[in-house]
Amino acid sequence: MHLYGAVEPKTGESFFLVLPRANTECMSVFVNNLSEEYPHDTIILVVDNATWHTTKKLTIPDNIVLFFIPPATPEMNPIEQLWKEIRKIGFKNVAFKTLNEVVDKLCTVVSNLSNETIQSICKRNWMKFVF
Repeated sequence: MHLYGAVEPKTGESFFLVLPRANTECMSVFVNNLSEEYPHDTIILVVDNATWHTTKKLTIPDNIVLFFIPPATPEMNPIEQLWKEIRKIGFKNVAFKTLNEVVDKLCTVVSNLSNETIQSICKRNWMKFVF
């Protein structure tokens, strides 16, 4: 299972989906759901160069623009630090009996993230200059 997510670092607003794979099909599901959730917004989605982000088979909705960070620079992607926080909050020194327990815990942790927490982790000063 994989957690797909998008955050608005300025406000802390977030959108997450748990999907079964990290691939083009699941990325398409994610961006389409994200687009439907925010139909009147233009979304700049910061992504790395994973194959499911770069493939020509990925159809991006009109209101989403992919912003590719340079290779090997995860620190430039604001959500990367949030993934670390999620692991720290919900998964440090914990053993689960089933995959369903893992997914349930993941959903609980993500649901309990406040906008303020997301802001404090994901906001970057350089963003106001780029966007």
